[in-house]
Amino acid sequence: MKSLLYSKLSFTSLFLVHSLWLSAHIIMGRVTDSTTGEVITGATIFIPSLNIGTTSDELGAFVFKDLHGESYALTVSFIGFDTQNLQATTSTSLDINLKPASLNLDEIVVSSQRERSKTKTLLNKIDLELRPTRSSQDVLRMIPGLFTAQHAGGGKAEQIYLRGFDIDHGTDIRVTVDGMPVNMVSHAHGQGYADLHFLIPELIDNVDFNKGPYYAQQGDFTTAGYASFNTRNALGRSSLKFEAGRFDTYRAVGLIDLLKGSTNNRHNAYFASDLTFTNGPFESPQHFNRINLMGKYHGLIGTDKVLTVSLSTFSSRWEASGQIPDRAVKSGLIGRFGSIFDNEGGNTSRTNANIHLLKNLENGDLLRNQFFYVRNQFQLFSNFTFFLDDPIHGDEIRQFEQRDLFGYNLSYSAEREIGSMSLRSEAGLNIRYDKTKGTELARTARRNLLIERLALGDIDQMNAALYLDEVLKVNERFSVNPGLRFDQFSFGYVNLLDSIYDHPVVFANAVSPKLNFYYNASQNVQVYLKSGIGFHSNDTRVVVPQNGVEILPKAYGVDLGAFIKPFPRLLLNFAGWFLDMDQEFVYVGDAAVVEPSGKTRRYGFDFSGRYQATDWLYLDVDLNYTMPRSREVAEGEGYIPLAPTFTSIGGITTKFGKGLNASLRYRHISDRPANENNTVTALGYTLLDGGITYTARKFELGLSFENILNMDWNEAQFDTESRLFDEQESVSELHYTPGTPFFVKGSATFFF
Repeated sequence: MKSLLYSKLSFTSLFLVHSLWLSAHIIMGRVTDSTTGEVITGATIFIPSLNIGTTSDELGAFVFKDLHGESYALTVSFIGFDTQNLQATTSTSLDINLKPASLNLDEIVVSSQRERSKTKTLLNKIDLELRPTRSSQDVLRMIPGLFTAQHAGGGKAEQIYLRGFDIDHGTDIRVTVDGMPVNMVSHAHGQGYADLHFLIPELIDNVDFNKGPYYAQQGDFTTAGYASFNTRNALGRSSLKFEAGRFDTYRAVGLIDLLKGSTNNRHNAYFASDLTFTNGPFESPQHFNRINLMGKYHGLIGTDKVLTVSLSTFSSRWEASGQIPDRAVKSGLIGRFGSIFDNEGGNTSRTNANIHLLKNLENGDLLRNQFFYVRNQFQLFSNFTFFLDDPIHGDEIRQFEQRDLFGYNLSYSAEREIGSMSLRSEAGLNIRYDKTKGTELARTARRNLLIERLALGDIDQMNAALYLDEVLKVNERFSVNPGLRFDQFSFGYVNLLDSIYDHPVVFANAVSPKLNFYYNASQNVQVYLKSGIGFHSNDTRVVVPQNGVEILPKAYGVDLGAFIKPFPRLLLNFAGWFLDMDQEFVYVGDAAVVEPSGKTRRYGFDFSGRYQATDWLYLDVDLNYTMPRSREVAEGEGYIPLAPTFTSIGGITTKFGKGLNASLRYRHISDRPANENNTVTALGYTLLDGGITYTARKFELGLSFENILNMDWNEAQFDTESRLFDEQESVSELHYTPGTPFFVKGSATFFF
């Protein structure tokens, strides 16, 4: 049996000795994957006779204390594994190995998901099975209610829409991978720029996501929510995957288990690679190419420490047709997949080094240390307005930056008894330092001709934070989760276009309290009320000249919702929510500034349903309604441009026996205002996608389909003022990037 450590961890015995001294009537154990040996975090362990349950922690461990009987029946379950029923005597340690199996919604026990609503993670565990992730663009769309749009040839980070936000590229959602930040502060192309293209989709193990500013562990940009992606610690088997599709699309993925056949089952290591090329459906070929490489080690060091080390690098280059004006297509000047300029495009790269050390102390507490380093380079050529400002050369701009990012995360977790109650505590420290050199915005022509530098400077930005998160389990039904976070920022900027050398530094602090409640009405019903204050930071290039105005505007949120399992194979989630923002930011890319647009208010309703009709038939749906409005404008001018008001995602998935699986999915977004007075409309769309795979012991064959009905749809849309070469006056109207027409791709995967 391969893998991860924990089969004979001495920390378990140490913890047992300590716990047995405290109480003679306990049941403890550890839950692992019988195939890989990896621990299972979030598995449900339930004692039916007492109607109590718990979940396994990061080391797969669990404990029931203060039991009065000598023997109890246990039910252990987790999504994607066979449920195991066993008899356990008190004062013993259990080693529970779950066998992978077909997805079964019977495994979910809602009442055991207390702290930070781990049911969200389980909901996403279902979606990882039901919603195929065909590309990097699909990664973020696994979050219910989140939509993305690409408008720069596939190489730039996607535009993100969630809970009534046009988040640009990440201003109001915090994104991490294995604890490393994805959002780039004071980025050349937008505050919070979150490029996930360095993440290989086949390596995603789980996604911890939640909406709203309610979580003490999450800091800057956590207003609409956060998404924390975690990559696999071990491979069940090595594989080679080859894909080919329309528009000269090719992809090759290799996942290689480096310790296959090793007799040491305490260590895992693998290497992964992803090479992608496509020309896209545009008349001017995209020549998009990307390479991802990643190596990861995960294993037991000594007897009480778990070490995880990963190194990865990513590089991408592309051409783009850019956004096109509606009038140019309607007049026949260009086709839907044509372009006004064909010089747009860019290149980017990211290299990551990540070290995570988890230590189990003799009393069972957990100490986590994480060090990471990121090297990021970015260059983008765009032309949003054509000949509006420069009728001779055109309005092409270049955005460039080179960044070094250093970070450290520390956390300490403990669980203690307070009379009849239990208290789970987590205290943490986060430090992040960003240093960019030569962050630039320049007017150019044909990429190589420099006309004028509009902005050029070096940025130093530091964020240090302390947080405390408590989960007080009052009884088996009711838990209280208070939290408090303190962030301190320093912003430094050297304007290299200023002949007088100056290096001003501005400081700012943010205090973010949280208070959440969870009530388990029964084993299959959990009601929650979440409340908290969050924030998003402003761009250093704006903060320093303004000397600290509008640095860390706050967000005030409340969620009231419930998880319900009315039937064993039906899981429902309802939530009504409210969010006020002190300041909405709009990034103006061709001016290198972030413009404040005033206070905003959003409220809405989310619904998610997951249903297993038979052993092989699954249905899922997400419905999201939002009312987004500005609060400090004249009547009729309070619309928030491009903010989605109604979205829905859903589908049907079949998982037949003998390896045959298929899915048919839809995604819908309604029409929405493209400007403040709703005189220009961003058009909605409804698309159908699908796929079919056949999996055998040594290989897998697949076909995937996008936009099956071949609908004309607009992916990214903006109300932009522009002027074409032969126009005397500028025109403000809808500009868009056309969405992909019917697309089919085949794949072949070989396991060894």
